[in-house]
Amino acid sequence: MNLNNFMHENYPNLQLRPPLFYNWGIGIRFELGLEKEWFFDSSNNLYVLGCYNRAITLFESLHSPTDDIFVVMDMNNFDVRKKLKRQLQNFSPYIKKSLFYSLKHQELPFIFPEDDEDGTRKTNRFTLTCKTMDLNHVALLKAVCNQDLGFNPSISHNVYVINIQKKTIFHTYDDRGCDVLATSPAAIKEIYTKYSDWILDYDRVEIDKLFE
Repeated sequence: MNLNNFMHENYPNLQLRPPLFYNWGIGIRFELGLEKEWFFDSSNNLYVLGCYNRAITLFESLHSPTDDIFVVMDMNNFDVRKKLKRQLQNFSPYIKKSLFYSLKHQELPFIFPEDDEDGTRKTNRFTLTCKTMDLNHVALLKAVCNQDLGFNPSISHNVYVINIQKKTIFHTYDDRGCDVLATSPAAIKEIYTKYSDWILDYDRVEIDKLFE
């Protein structure tokens, strides 16, 4: 099964773009960063470490090592003048080298059309089908969290991990938070119960109603 077929069958009419939580009826929005400071002297700052810990813990609670997953990376500042291999270096630190050339590429209409004044921009989507254990998820999640914190390595692209068996979508959007979507509340009830204290308070009432 490819990504497009999976999305059509399990998430009809959902566009894979942020904010996912507000565009699908079954999901949880978790808060990653708490009590953010204005200055960071290193990535060992307690705020940063807290972001890392929550993102990694949530990911590992949702994905078993042998689960089949799609790893999706959307590049909105893709430079067509550069060689494809150079563009794919965004993936190389996080997947096994043997899988590097299994990446699928798709050019899409710009996923933020409201920001595309002349209608010429494109989103380039790269998708890898693999096992969870083939993904260096710890390094990947840290890089996503780092995007607005000034630390390297960092990834400014949207990265989604889609669990094919559990039919869940996992999206850490930056150091602030993480969206988890599902096709049924039962699929994410355990993570809701176990990490209820991490739910973003702004959306807590709506989320709690889903699991009543």
